[in-house]
This record gives sequence, C-alpha cells and structure tokens, in this order.
Amino acid sequence: MNIKPNMAQRKPHRTARKKAGPGSRSSAPAGWIFGRHAESAAELAGRLPAEPVPEIVDRAELDRLLAGAVHQGWALLADPLAPPDLPAACATEPGRRNLVVVLDQVTDPQNVGAVLRSAAAFGARAVVATDRHAPAATGALAKAASGALETVALVRVANLARALEQLADLDYWRIGLDPAAAPPIASAERYDNVALVLGAEGKGLRRLTARHCDLLVRIPMAADMASLNVAAAAAVALYAHSRPD
Repeated sequence: MNIKPNMAQRKPHRTARKKAGPGSRSSAPAGWIFGRHAESAAELAGRLPAEPVPEIVDRAELDRLLAGAVHQGWALLADPLAPPDLPAACATEPGRRNLVVVLDQVTDPQNVGAVLRSAAAFGARAVVATDRHAPAATGALAKAASGALETVALVRVANLARALEQLADLDYWRIGLDPAAAPPIASAERYDNVALVLGAEGKGLRRLTARHCDLLVRIPMAADMASLNVAAAAAVALYAHSRPD
C-alpha cells in the first residue's frame, strides 16, 4: 500500500460507507479535510501544503488515519484558513442586502456547518462565532459545511457583545431570534444590513447578547412544536431577510 502525505482518495463504495454518527464528531488529526464536497472546496480554494498527489489507498487505512470520520472515501491535508477580520469580512456593499449570522455559543459542529451552508445559499457575508464555546474549523466542521467554510467567512471573536457593537458601527441592524419575543420575524422591517443573532439550543440568547440586539423577534411555530434547532432557525431567518422586497 502506498500512502503520500498530501492526499488519499478513492471512489466511495456504497456498501462500505459508514453510517453517520460518531464520525460527525471524530477526532481526525488536525489539517485533514474529509468528505467529497469539503475536500473539493478546500482544493479549489488553494488550501494545500504542497501540490496534491492523488493516491488510492485501502479504506481501512483511511479509516485509521481519520480516526473514524465519515469521509466518503476522500481526504485532503490542507493548510488552515487564515482567520478573517470582522470589519473586513462584514464590510457592507451599497446597493445590495448585506447579511451576517451571529452565533451565541453554538457548540455543535454539525449545527455550525449547517448554518454556514445556509449562509452560503442565501448570500450572507459571514458567520460570527465566539472563540470559546464554539467548534474549531476542523475537518468535521468542514464536512458539515459541505464546502461553505471556503466561501463564507467564519469570524471568531473573543467578546460577542463587542462584536455586536462593531456590527452596529458597520451599519447593521442586529435582530435577535428569541422564542419568547412578541413580534414575529415577518413583522421586522427589511433593513439593507442585518445581523441575525441566534443562541444555542436550549439556552437561547444570553442576556448580555440580547441587550446588544436592536430588535428581538420570533419564528411563529405550530402549537405542538417547541422550537426549531439553531440551523433550521438560521435558514428560515436568512430566507426571510434575503428575499426580494
């Protein structure tokens, strides 16, 4: 068996694929991106330590290398993303609707990855998350984002309240999602620049985060539904604020 340090890949064999589960939270070594969409996006973005040399390897070897990740038979050793700067990543462009998603201590990489996918789908400029109590930009997050980690800036900040103040300085209206809020999301004015602020599942927005929002709204739910998860709520909110007037 021949393995080189840059990339190991093979066509996924449907009968040999692992079921989703532990692999979504795997402890794959740092720098490895896995999954077909995540790997292709990382390669297109130029995140390569060296010119990649594709190789076919035994699936068991790839399983061992990636410590149980659901890799779809694809892996790439990639350079880390350069940390984006909030003012640069979230700078508004005149003549368009500028959207940013802010996550208040959302810890699940699957949810953050899904939020990144929705942010890419609806043209958001960035997703802002805390340094602590938020997942790192690992292979698991990249796979959950399915390529969106390469196209939407994931901005990490030490102080979320301060980041919300910076967004206000950049002319964003900060709209927090809170199931207990009175106004429905559809009633919110369609501002050109909107930062959608979402809290962790179960906890919701922290009090200080809510105080730094200009408006709190809710997504109306059927009586038998308690709430949407944060990724689904982000998709609904992004659609509500990205659609044409």
